[in-house]
Amino acid sequence: MDTIRQILTNTKTIAMVGASPKSHRASNQVMHFLLAKGYNVIPVNPLKAGEQICGREVVSSLADIKEPIDMVDIFRNSAEAGDVVDEAIAVKAKAVWMQLGVINEPAAEKAEAAGLQVVMNRCPAIEIPRL
Repeated sequence: MDTIRQILTNTKTIAMVGASPKSHRASNQVMHFLLAKGYNVIPVNPLKAGEQICGREVVSSLADIKEPIDMVDIFRNSAEAGDVVDEAIAVKAKAVWMQLGVINEPAAEKAEAAGLQVVMNRCPAIEIPRL
């Protein structure tokens, strides 16, 4: 819980990989929640690049974000999380957060070895009220 508290307290900018414009999707609901809590959330979705999700411009990859990324929130399946972690390491993100059901131990180990904080199989929209 200390890692979760530390990440959520120190994070200002979140890159949400797999953000969806569909209001019934969990990523959209979590993005609304995080924006309401004051986080700067940047949606990442190559199929929606240039469009808007929750009033924020969508970028196609983490490399397209021109500001420091505190946390990469991963709304992709467990197998694809490894590629996202590689991108997060490349852009020098501080933390990776794999959403509920997203578990990739090798990716987590790689991220930790690169100095990133890691949370797996959790949702910040559930954890924030617990804190």
